[in-house]
Amino acid sequence: MSRRPEPVQVVKQRRDATLATLVAGVPYIQFLGIQIDRRGDELTAILPYDDKLIGNPMLPALHGGVTAAFLEVTAIVELSWAMIWEDMEAGKYTDDAPRIQLPKTIDFTVDYLRSGLPRDAYARARVNRSGRRYASVHVETWQDNRSRLFASATGHFLMPDRNG
Repeated sequence: MSRRPEPVQVVKQRRDATLATLVAGVPYIQFLGIQIDRRGDELTAILPYDDKLIGNPMLPALHGGVTAAFLEVTAIVELSWAMIWEDMEAGKYTDDAPRIQLPKTIDFTVDYLRSGLPRDAYARARVNRSGRRYASVHVETWQDNRSRLFASATGHFLMPDRNG
């Protein structure tokens, strides 16, 4: 007997609940004020401007550590999202969103291309390779113009054990 397709609203609610659980599991995301916008399976991280994010008040410019953290958080959320997508779409998570084990950073290299201005920033990550134990992710961040990046990064991550 074939299973009837779920209503679109049910699928959307499950995806949103799973993403909310993922984001809530990282307190630093709340501290920085990072938000994650989901359109289908594509995620965009948003770093709303806040005075506490400024590193050099003379310019003013976003702190380099905040920029690096924003990029790393974006990479980890994207990698985790990709890791749970198939299970979520198969309906393995019904009422409760999964308890998600996050990948661990092995290394993370940031290229600072220009100063981050005192305004909102956006980032998207792309998983270049994801195996059972190791993953590689590239992240780009911009402010007003998607083609005018102010930083990018590449990270390598140790994947959590999916069997235990």
